[in-house]
Amino acid sequence: MTQIDHQVHPVGPVAGSRIFRFIVFLYGIAAYLVFFVTILYAIGFVMGLVVPKTIDTGTDTPVAEAVIINLLLMALFAVQHSVMARQQFKAWWTQYVAKPVERSTYVLFASLSLLLLFWQWRPLPTVIWDVANPDLAVTIVTLSLVGWVLVFTSTFIINHFELFGLHQVTNHLVGKEASPPRFKTPLLYKFVRHPIYLGFIIAFWAAPVMTAGHLLFAAVTTLYIFVGIALEEHDLVDLFGDEYRQYKQRVSMLIPWRKSV
Repeated sequence: MTQIDHQVHPVGPVAGSRIFRFIVFLYGIAAYLVFFVTILYAIGFVMGLVVPKTIDTGTDTPVAEAVIINLLLMALFAVQHSVMARQQFKAWWTQYVAKPVERSTYVLFASLSLLLLFWQWRPLPTVIWDVANPDLAVTIVTLSLVGWVLVFTSTFIINHFELFGLHQVTNHLVGKEASPPRFKTPLLYKFVRHPIYLGFIIAFWAAPVMTAGHLLFAAVTTLYIFVGIALEEHDLVDLFGDEYRQYKQRVSMLIPWRKSV
C-alpha cells in the first residue's frame, strides 16, 4: 500500500435516495468495524497475545497437511487482495457494485479472508529460535510493536479513512464528489515508498520465539508483499507516469535512506 493507492478510487456520480445513501454509509461503517476487529486480532494472533487462538495454537495436524492448509489460506487472501485491487477488476466490479462501496467491499472481503485464516490456521510448533535473554526478548517484542505502530501511523499520514472506505461512503452520504487523484509523499513516504509494508515485515519477523508455523507465515507474507509492491507500482506508473518513475529513483522501496537501484 502506498500513499497513492487509496487516492485512485473516486466516489463516482452521486445518485440515489437519502435512504440509499444512509444504507451505503452504514455498510461502510460495518465494513470498517470488521476490519478494525480483524487488525486488532491480527496483532494478537501474530504476537501470541490475549486472543483465544494464535499462530502457535489450534488443532494438532500432521506437518504436511498443516503446511498445505496454511499455504491455501494465505493464497486465498493473496489472490483476493491482489485481484480486487487491480483497476481492471474495479472497472468490471463497479458495474455491479456501487462505486461508493467499492473500497468498503474490498476491505470487508480482505478482512473476512483474514478471519478465515485465523480460524483455520494450523500450528507448526517446532521452535526455530528461542531468545533466552529476557532483556533481548523484550526488545524484540517492542520492535514488533513498533512495526504495528508504523503500519497504523503510515495509514493516518496519508488518509486512513479513505484507505478503508469511510471517506468514500461519507462523501456519498453528503453528496460530495471525490477529488481527482494526485501524487503526494508526506513524511515517512519521503524515506521509503512503502512504510505500511515495512511495518508489516518488522511486525511479522520480530519474534523472540519463532516457530515453524510463524516462520512459514512470515516468509510467505513477505514474499507476497514484494509481489504486491510490483503489481501496485505497475498501476501507479500507469496512473502517474514519469512522476512516479522519478519517485522510485529518488526513494527506496523499503529500507530507509538507501538509494534505489
